Amino acid sequence: MGEQAVALAKAVKYSSAGTVEFLVDSSKNFYFLEMNTRLQVEHPVTECITGLDLVQEMIRVAKGYPLRHKQADIPINGWAVECRVYAEDPYKSFGLPSIGKLSQYQEPLHVPSVRVDSGIQQGSDISIYYDPMISKLITYGSNRAEALKRMEEALDNYVIRGVAHNISLLREVIVHPRFVQGDISTKFLPEVYPEGFKGHKLTDLERRQLLATAASLYVAEQLRSQRFLGTPR
Repeated sequence: MGEQAVALAKAVKYSSAGTVEFLVDSSKNFYFLEMNTRLQVEHPVTECITGLDLVQEMIRVAKGYPLRHKQADIPINGWAVECRVYAEDPYKSFGLPSIGKLSQYQEPLHVPSVRVDSGIQQGSDISIYYDPMISKLITYGSNRAEALKRMEEALDNYVIRGVAHNISLLREVIVHPRFVQGDISTKFLPEVYPEGFKGHKLTDLERRQLLATAASLYVAEQLRSQRFLGTPR
């Protein structure tokens, strides 16, 4: 596939950053889909596992400088995963756009090996005039399992208020056994959620843990309300 992409670029004398896309069938035959004559949205994944700054390289080439790297010089270290965080309601056809003001926004940058590419901040408006993408959330690990575990933690610590967003769906997908095993296709969502996405379904253990936590918080609040300036009422 890589050889075919390079051959295509050479055939049209292409000289900048670009992405050739293919579709792969169940027998691992691949077919040309399109070429994006620009950086791909997922370019941070490539940057994480190679250590290259693709934006810098693209600008250098545009200025007329030769590439500083040969293919053999480019390593592949570890594994990276990217989630597109969108202002979309996953409970409506897996993602109808949502608009509004970001009343609260906090990126999970305190989580190790996390990168967030975004152009918004708390107070920003998500309007009808532009793509509803909020950010690209990327996690890196020494292997796929580690990268997915960090993505799980990053999604759990991402705070977005004011608009509907797709974090709940992303969170469910990355921990689903089929996705973890790599058993995925373009039919993944309708096959896994034939009735549409309904949110996380609690197991019996999770339900008991949630009830116990809620009961503990309630009792603690009741005990606090019985004290006045440190003196029991």
